[in-house]
Amino acid sequence: MIDIEDIRMYLPKYLSAPAEDDLFAELQKFPENMDKLYTTYRKDDPVIYQGDGIEGLLVINLPETEIRPTRAMVLSNTCDIGPDKKVVWPNCIVYSPILNLSKYMEQVSLKRPDKDFLLSHEGAIKKQRISSVFYLPKGGGLNNDSLMFFDRVVSCSRKSIENLAIQKSRLFTLSNFGLYLFLFKLSIHFTRIREGIDREAN
Repeated sequence: MIDIEDIRMYLPKYLSAPAEDDLFAELQKFPENMDKLYTTYRKDDPVIYQGDGIEGLLVINLPETEIRPTRAMVLSNTCDIGPDKKVVWPNCIVYSPILNLSKYMEQVSLKRPDKDFLLSHEGAIKKQRISSVFYLPKGGGLNNDSLMFFDRVVSCSRKSIENLAIQKSRLFTLSNFGLYLFLFKLSIHFTRIREGIDREAN
């Protein structure tokens, strides 16, 4: 359950008062409102937005050497990957493959065939309770419930996708609610301090 009061101070400051109210309303309904994760408002924009689902991005699963195009979700900040971004060194776009949830669960069942575990695990994914996973319900350009792992990150040169027709290859763009939920989980996965290790000598 998301504690609205605990996260109020972290709300995006660029939102108008009505948009902020709408975002609060959606956050308070979580996780019953996962169908509000996507928006069609930006579908024709030529810009790649953080959290976009894009078809045809190249991925590799090291130490395997095969490189293949697949659906992926963008982790990079929108400002950092814009075509007008002036940089000294060529910038990269960071993303993670989007996987079909049913196929993933089939693979999990081979290792843990216990029905109660499988139901619990899938339920935890759909309620966004697993920190390394972002659940993507069917919708937008996704024909199936899907998921993305924060620990399967890939990057490639921004120039390598300049010829990609974004309006045609974009599967979805996150709504205000979807983006905030995504950033919330992204932060939890990469920046929480719980290791309990003293890194300084006494």
